[in-house]
Amino acid sequence: MNHQINTISPRWLGVAFGTTGVVFYLGCVIAMSTVSHARAVAFANSLLHGIDVGPILRTNVPLGEVLLGILSTFVLGWFAGAMIAAFYNWGAQRLSK
Repeated sequence: MNHQINTISPRWLGVAFGTTGVVFYLGCVIAMSTVSHARAVAFANSLLHGIDVGPILRTNVPLGEVLLGILSTFVLGWFAGAMIAAFYNWGAQRLSK
């Protein structure tokens, strides 16, 4: 039985993952810059299921680190999305044979 293979574009799934990561990153930047340190700690602790980030949470982050974080988040998200698409396409091609 020969089925048509639907493929995913690694480039565009990578862009989607990377952009989504940047949106989340910017959401964190906005949250950290608009709430008190105590509220930021409570929020981060709730996301990390009980890990206390209070001693390590910095609210004053230099712009250069923020820009590097945005770029790094996009690149790692792009790479993750591209790998997922590549593995999906590889698996779909093998199953269709």
